[in-house]
Amino acid sequence: MSKPDELLVDIASLVESEHSNQMSLTVVVAGAVITGRLAPEALWRRRVAEVLKDSDRLGPFASVFEADAGSGPPPERARPTHLHFHLARILQGSLGLPETGGMYRIPLLDVSAWSVGDLSYSDN
Repeated sequence: MSKPDELLVDIASLVESEHSNQMSLTVVVAGAVITGRLAPEALWRRRVAEVLKDSDRLGPFASVFEADAGSGPPPERARPTHLHFHLARILQGSLGLPETGGMYRIPLLDVSAWSVGDLSYSDN
């Protein structure tokens, strides 16, 4: 997509401004279907840093994500350029990978289609 969908940018902006992680979204990016909940960037960064800190091998990388995480609301910023998913899965057949959900950062420009809501598959 050469220009991001303005409605999707508005949704991302609202997630950022309200500091809410309750918006479920499904997107198509380079043919992959990713579904999960959006999170404000600062919250997403903090959570990634926490996960990295718990790793013996990856702990040093936590500081990269903490650099802009801040503790309070972000200052007035430009419109979002990325979606920050947590509890997200890449849907492939009847599987959602990872099963427990992952943390994804997706450029808005790369989203070719989207839908409100979290998709899930069932074998039943």
